[in-house]
Amino acid sequence: MRVGVDARHLDAGRGVAVYLEGMLAALADLRPDDRLALLVPGRAPLGPAGRALARRANVRVTRTRAPGRVLFGSAAVTGAPALERLLGGDVDVLWAPAPAPLAFGDVPLVLTVHDRSFEERPGDFTPYERLWHRLARPRAIAHRAARVVTDSAAVRDELRAAWGLADVAVVAPGVRAPTSGPGTGQDGEYVLFVGALEPRKDPVALARAATAAGIPALFSGTGRLAGEVQAAGGRVLGRVDDARLDALLAGAVALVLPSHLEGFGFPPLEAAVRGTPSVVSDLPVLRETLGDDGALFVAPGDERALADAIRAVRADPARRAGIAERAAARAARYTWPDAARRLWSVLEEAAR
Repeated sequence: MRVGVDARHLDAGRGVAVYLEGMLAALADLRPDDRLALLVPGRAPLGPAGRALARRANVRVTRTRAPGRVLFGSAAVTGAPALERLLGGDVDVLWAPAPAPLAFGDVPLVLTVHDRSFEERPGDFTPYERLWHRLARPRAIAHRAARVVTDSAAVRDELRAAWGLADVAVVAPGVRAPTSGPGTGQDGEYVLFVGALEPRKDPVALARAATAAGIPALFSGTGRLAGEVQAAGGRVLGRVDDARLDALLAGAVALVLPSHLEGFGFPPLEAAVRGTPSVVSDLPVLRETLGDDGALFVAPGDERALADAIRAVRADPARRAGIAERAAARAARYTWPDAARRLWSVLEEAAR
């Protein structure tokens, strides 16, 4: 089977890039005799993971002359060029790993929807991002798609209720294993945030809560709230490589994820397999992935409770170890080979 992939998100440095890179590598391993055709627009960087994929015998990367904004903006407005045409037309099924402006023709499309943040919290996005979401028309594409998949049962239920989709497949992603290379962590005690510095993640609240709890907060990620995070007492590290991130995760008192909304939530599971507990917002999806006793749960937006939870986990090493151990048992359920097998079944069904 020949699968055409909208790979614009490679090296984006956010959750969708982690998802895309992990899934593509596992798909390529799973079916070495089948072919993955990746569309990477313009001069968008591939990054280390993308370059490794491009070297595989069953992976072909197609570049376009036009940059992504021009290419996909035109596709959304005019309906052309179709994704399969950009890939040379020689594909049996298309996979879009996230809603984004695109056009497609008669080749069946499988669409992954990670969350509905663009509908539930539109004010979190810039005017340009809101325009891009309108051009993407996620709900319309979902109804045109041959199949829709999502990462969690919580989001599946939302899509059924809000979008009227009767058939949504849950294909939970895998959790990144620790790297074997050396990494440089951070001396002393600290809590760690991993992700985009954007409103729905509420990193500024964490910076204030950590300051109130008397412990430094480090932020691995980028985003337009970086200045506010620093002003509130946080230390922004920007993007770090996998080896350093592993060292930071392993050395933290806790991983803290104070989001108002999540579709899956990689960081707490990645922290767990490195022996670190998490303090997270009490969201249905995080209860689903971590279990009721695999983290300290705090109501979203409650900075005082967040500071209290950070103090509590810092003060009790035995409690930290127990939380991390229980979360690691949950994280073991999520592997990229299993995710690839489930997604490949959906792709095959759509191609038929």
